[in-house]
Amino acid sequence: MATPDMCVYCFDALVAHFDQGSVPPPSFANQSYPLFVTWNKAGKRGEGDLRLRGCIGTFSGRLLHTGLHEYAVTSAIRDTRFDPVTKAEVAQLHCSVSLLTNFEEVPSVWDWDIGTHGIWIDFKDPSTGVHRNATYLPEVTSEQGWTKEEALESLVRKGGYKGRFTPELCAVIKLTRYQSSKQSLSYAEYCEIRKTREGAVEAAAGTSSSSSSRR
Repeated sequence: MATPDMCVYCFDALVAHFDQGSVPPPSFANQSYPLFVTWNKAGKRGEGDLRLRGCIGTFSGRLLHTGLHEYAVTSAIRDTRFDPVTKAEVAQLHCSVSLLTNFEEVPSVWDWDIGTHGIWIDFKDPSTGVHRNATYLPEVTSEQGWTKEEALESLVRKGGYKGRFTPELCAVIKLTRYQSSKQSLSYAEYCEIRKTREGAVEAAAGTSSSSSSRR
């Protein structure tokens, strides 16, 4: 489902945002999915050293052409956990697109598998009465090396809960598990794809011109 072309399109959208230019038309079908766009930045140790720079999405189905365009920019510059991505950082970025599927509300907060499921929690803060929710995509728990308990405790903190993480709290949490189709692309890979496509277009234009001149 998720394809490298979707990551190319997200890079196109972000580059166009900074350059105030137009975005090339997407080359994938305009289907509807809940989706997230994630930006990571390569660190000093190179491509394997990535740190999160932004991740925002929606659990509502969005048409991919408008949804990816919107969230490519929003996740880069409006994730309030981080300073906005700058134009100077773009060459160090990696983009990931996650299309979410197979949503299942489960009876227990422990009924999910690390590395397979993303988790979305929803609960009423017993201390303040405030409604809270938060999510981790399927890869987060395994990448962090967390147990289920560690992931859930981190997730309630992400949602803004500041009280103790207890069995009583777990009993009032509504948990939905889901899966995702994910694709990732570095800026270097993006540039190579763009270069190849532009070369193909130029070659096709040259062939067409040559053919016309012979008629």
